[in-house]
Amino acid sequence: MSYLDQAKELYGMIGSGQLMEAFEKFYHQDIEMVEPNGDVTKGKDANRKREKEFLAMIKEMHGGGVDGITSNEDDGITMVETWMDVTYQDGNRAKMEEVAVQHWDGGQIIKERFYYNMP
Repeated sequence: MSYLDQAKELYGMIGSGQLMEAFEKFYHQDIEMVEPNGDVTKGKDANRKREKEFLAMIKEMHGGGVDGITSNEDDGITMVETWMDVTYQDGNRAKMEEVAVQHWDGGQIIKERFYYNMP
């Protein structure tokens, strides 16, 4: 399966509400996630905790989607432009837009860097 196909499957799962199942399937044990400010979270356990904390902040999901997705099959890199419209537990609503650059090791992402500007 190509990296592009794997990324499409990953975001298909996320879009159907299976974020944690997608995380378990597609993220490497040694995953490094890099935030726009350069903060790095290393390891699947630490990133699993981070994902669960993010989900706990959301009260309601109003929509989301993928605006663009591409891959460099030779180098094992995918790039995905996504958006989510959410209401947080505190009642604030926001549309978040993000680009993720993912480096794959076989069938799993080993490094992911995010680019976004929070409203």
